[in-house]
Amino acid sequence: MSELLAHIKNEMKVAMKSGDKARLGVIRLILAAIKQIEVDERIELDDNRVLLVLDKMVKQRRESIRQYTDGNRTDLADIEAAEILIIQDFLPQPLTDAEIDAMVAQAVADSGATSIKEMGKVMALLKEPMQGRADMSVVSTKI
Repeated sequence: MSELLAHIKNEMKVAMKSGDKARLGVIRLILAAIKQIEVDERIELDDNRVLLVLDKMVKQRRESIRQYTDGNRTDLADIEAAEILIIQDFLPQPLTDAEIDAMVAQAVADSGATSIKEMGKVMALLKEPMQGRADMSVVSTKI
């Protein structure tokens, strides 16, 4: 079992003991998403794959917030925002804009990219080190 998955399961126990139903519900959603992938693919997820699941869950909630806000359903958007905060507890510390800019500049130099057509090379270099630490749509805009 990955360290991150063990940490998430431990936090579920803490939430159960403290009676924090909102946090417990989100942690159960996280564990269900992880379990679904493990069952479907018949594998045990490592930390990188768990980070991918968490990152995807945050993206889904951001999209839901946008849709709820467009539909004047701020009550539902607030619930999604609260879920994002709980999920982010399990993600690594986010990168600052300066760190993202430095990593983008280094990746452009390393890849030898000279035009926007070579953006895929740069993104490939940045995907793993930035996973769960930066919004990749922001990174692609910076590139």
